[in-house]
Amino acid sequence: MLDSTSICSAEDQVAAPTISDIDRELILLTQNGLPLAPRPYHLLGVMMGISGEEVMSRLSTMVENGKIRRIAAVPNHYALGYRSNGMTVWDVPDEKVSELGKLIGGLPFVSHCYHRPRHLPLWRYNLFAMVHGKRKQEVVDHIEEITQKLGEHCLGSDVLYSTRILKKTGLRIKPDSTKTLKGE
Repeated sequence: MLDSTSICSAEDQVAAPTISDIDRELILLTQNGLPLAPRPYHLLGVMMGISGEEVMSRLSTMVENGKIRRIAAVPNHYALGYRSNGMTVWDVPDEKVSELGKLIGGLPFVSHCYHRPRHLPLWRYNLFAMVHGKRKQEVVDHIEEITQKLGEHCLGSDVLYSTRILKKTGLRIKPDSTKTLKGE
């Protein structure tokens, strides 16, 4: 799978949006990933009886109006040989979290980097970063690299290592549901 669409969750919207039949068909065809083809949007267009340009335009419009959250690559790190990963959490100054998040999120071994609210006094961390490596020691080395990059701004950290792979999918619409976006 190269790309996938992510449907907005119930928390993102007050009411489920109404979608056209053609946009609904496009969501159904892409919610499990784009076809593995040199020109996937054009192949989808052939399947739907429209042009590849119209497919791209419709997807872009649905992203802009919030019916689709994003179109992004979803790598299977395990299949690529990355057998160890850990969700790292960092306590950094709030006024620096955006700057530091961009720095850490840009590292090649970080797949996700988020600013999250603290929940004091129980949870002091405000920056999360998923770190990947082929072996646990590689992840440990990457965490040390992040610590060095954060420098004096690192006020504390922790890591939770993954112990198993969970199925990762976003909200899906059912082929037989009405014209509103609904989860399974």
